[in-house]
Amino acid sequence: MAYNLLKKFLIIILRGGIDIRLLIIRHGQSQADIEKRHEGRADFPLTKLGIKQAGLLSRWIAKNYLPDYILSSTLKRAAQTAGLIGTETGVKVESMSELMEFNNGLLAGLSFEEAAAKYPRPAVKNLHDKIYEQESMIEFRSRAEVVLSKIMHEYPHDKTVAVVTHGGMINMLFRSFINLPLVTEVSVNTSDTGVHLWTWEEGKRHIIFMNRTDHLIESGI
Repeated sequence: MAYNLLKKFLIIILRGGIDIRLLIIRHGQSQADIEKRHEGRADFPLTKLGIKQAGLLSRWIAKNYLPDYILSSTLKRAAQTAGLIGTETGVKVESMSELMEFNNGLLAGLSFEEAAAKYPRPAVKNLHDKIYEQESMIEFRSRAEVVLSKIMHEYPHDKTVAVVTHGGMINMLFRSFINLPLVTEVSVNTSDTGVHLWTWEEGKRHIIFMNRTDHLIESGI
């Protein structure tokens, strides 16, 4: 046991850090998208188009970026997308509750119009503030940091980890990955089944590409 821990420690030192590749993936179109509803923790499934998008994505990933591990949010739209990737690649999907979308509390599932009428958005003065039973920005950022820390320290070196999650969480993961402060104007948009590739190499963090949708463009979607 002690020998294995020492060996692992020496490998990290000799390599200059933990090398890992992150494929960050957003789920396909969900029912809430076409119904114009607040989603967040509301557990809507993929639409027929979303399933098609995820199928095209799965084949593209299997051909170009075969993952060693697949981690997925437990919400249906992400779990369905991850399941199709797992089937296509032959890689088991691991569920991770920390990858769920922002907890939007009482807004979850409401139409945009209904939410605007029932819950007008007040000014949030503090990062620890919670409105309408939502999580705070500090809590959301903390979840993203936990995800990255778990991947960095609990998965083997030189592996590709596919992370299937949601637009808001991807944005928060990006801020965490490049060490942006909690208060920032920088944000990242991700299309349905958009893919990002980030790497840790010798202690440095690299953005290889952002929001690729080649699989959709090539099919004419």
